Amino acid sequence: MCCLHIQETMVTITEKLLLEKGSPKTKRLTAIKTLNLSKLGLTCPDLPVKLLSRLWSLERWDLSGNKLQEFPKSLELPELRFLDLSDNQMEDVTSLASLRSLEEVKMEDNLYITVSDNYKLMTLLPKLRSYNGKDITSTANHVRFVFTENLRTRINALWRRSYNHPDPLAPEKTAVLEEDFVNAAQKQVKYGPSSVSDFTKWKVEIMAREHLRSLTEPEEDVSNKTNVPIPAKRKRAPVLMDDDLRLTPRKRAQSDPSLAEDDLEKRTIGGAGATFALTPSRARARGKAAGEGTAKSGVKEKTRDEATKSINKMQPVCLQPLHVLQCHSKEDNPQDFSTQLWDCAFQPQPDFSGSRLVATCGGESLCVIECETGAVMKKYRVAGEEFFSLAWSTVLMSRGGGALAQPVSILAAGGKRGLVKLIHPRCNVAYGELRVSRKALSVLRFDPRQGNFLFTGCYDNRIVLWDIGGLDSEYKFKALQLLALESVSTPLHICLPPSGPDAQLLAACEDGLHLYDAMPAPAKRSDGVEITFPIYEKEDIEHNYRTVDGIAFLAGDVVASKNFTHDCIYLWSWSQTRSQRPDESGRVRAVVLAKLRWAQTEIPYLALNTCPGRSYVVCGDHEGKLWTYHVADVEKEHFHGEEPVEPTEVLRWPAPVREGLCWGEGPSINSVAMDPDLWYLVALSDKNVVTVWKRAA
Repeated sequence: MCCLHIQETMVTITEKLLLEKGSPKTKRLTAIKTLNLSKLGLTCPDLPVKLLSRLWSLERWDLSGNKLQEFPKSLELPELRFLDLSDNQMEDVTSLASLRSLEEVKMEDNLYITVSDNYKLMTLLPKLRSYNGKDITSTANHVRFVFTENLRTRINALWRRSYNHPDPLAPEKTAVLEEDFVNAAQKQVKYGPSSVSDFTKWKVEIMAREHLRSLTEPEEDVSNKTNVPIPAKRKRAPVLMDDDLRLTPRKRAQSDPSLAEDDLEKRTIGGAGATFALTPSRARARGKAAGEGTAKSGVKEKTRDEATKSINKMQPVCLQPLHVLQCHSKEDNPQDFSTQLWDCAFQPQPDFSGSRLVATCGGESLCVIECETGAVMKKYRVAGEEFFSLAWSTVLMSRGGGALAQPVSILAAGGKRGLVKLIHPRCNVAYGELRVSRKALSVLRFDPRQGNFLFTGCYDNRIVLWDIGGLDSEYKFKALQLLALESVSTPLHICLPPSGPDAQLLAACEDGLHLYDAMPAPAKRSDGVEITFPIYEKEDIEHNYRTVDGIAFLAGDVVASKNFTHDCIYLWSWSQTRSQRPDESGRVRAVVLAKLRWAQTEIPYLALNTCPGRSYVVCGDHEGKLWTYHVADVEKEHFHGEEPVEPTEVLRWPAPVREGLCWGEGPSINSVAMDPDLWYLVALSDKNVVTVWKRAA
């Protein structure tokens, strides 16, 4: 009996073969966009990396029906979007890591591919949206963000619990510690179903090594970078500390070593922070304190709509402390009282569940807090960053397939790195970033009439208007610069008139308040009008009142602003001030309607805020007090005297306690925010504490 053996034809990949198999037909490899090398019996050694690397424009590649067990690891094809590896013998999907532009992959009929391999592909290929012909966008986002962040939380907890070393490690001990920590993490960190345990161990090893490197390498890396000075945010007495103790840097008075681009990818937001109880003497009529956590009221409340109708807008409100939170601690350290918190803002509309959410930022993190419960719903952290400003807005997100675009709430946040991070909190996605300056960012503000218009102010004395557009279903966006203004000094606050046909903005700066035309324009502009105040007449060698460190519109025509070291808050008319003709120096005098008595302090940058819906102005001071003013009718006679109007109420520091800790002195209140109906007031301190106040029904 005769046996017939069939020998497969060996194929050599040559330039001639690639030109024959590729399209469009061309004489240059660099012009090929589609390549079909299916059913040629190819193995990995048959793919010449040097030759294939010339396929710069290749977008689609069919390698189905071959004998590939892996892919050439060093092969980079920047334009490759589609890859068909069906009916091969693939075992190692990590070899595809260099193809980061891939959007569609086919891997059917590969016997050894597991669910863990699928998860690995989703993390290695950040743009992958289709796998074996199916849309995997939702699953991939979960793996990349939610799954990864849960692993990160567990790895960090393991390090703090068993491996946290207060002293720097000797180089010879680092390698031993790394292997010990990685092995322990792979054994102890568990998450997800057993079907993806191989992926979990693989990912944990990578993240554990990254975590250890982040603790040992950044100090060396940043020393060679160009230092960019950031002016001092607070005047403090020098604090003696061990050389090994590194506190979160203040907003100014230091050199900033971390303004270079980082390689942070999209990240899930999640986490919580320490809470305090309130001492009975300061809690007023709040009922019972909530033990070690935050207090909760057992009284069933009216709905917000019913309560709003039953309360007269012309009457002042009674605010009572509800929660004291410590959710921005570095490495979740409950003893961190040095991280300064800088900005807070309420989500313009209630959450889909009706909850009132407030965003807060300071140190390396940004938190989203549910006011009634005090729960930290989301937490977003960027190592080495210090967030100074944030802003909410609403943009349109397309859903594909001809469906109507839907409005979604987003957050923008930025700080000392000069980067704006764009976040979709509801879906736990940090979807993009925008480089606005090589110097620190000082303020962010969205245009309420055009939600995709974002104003940024930086320590390079520039104000820039960006159009960040909307989002598609894959979180792609495109940002365009529409306007650049040269400011006379660092912009601290940007204030946009609530109405009016003209596009104008008020910039409260280190050296005065300036009015600019905010119409988009291709060229840089520096023309503006300075608005001056009566206190300037009292300036001398020792007193300079020109730093405007707080401004907000109270009503359509009333502006509230404050000047550094001045013990009053001005209320002035927007329309009357703007209608004046500037003098030869380009200045106009603010038409002051009233002065509100405030604290006497030399601590700058204690920002005020307003609640137009309830006619309230609120500003914190250097002792933890909140000065509140109910300004229902500025035209009333008592507002026009020479003497300043006294505050409606001064809310004192709620004296939180925890494990025997009790502060007799309140901190400086850097920022305050109120929801539109003044159901809640939130204040941020320079001692890493967030306080939430609630209106008594």
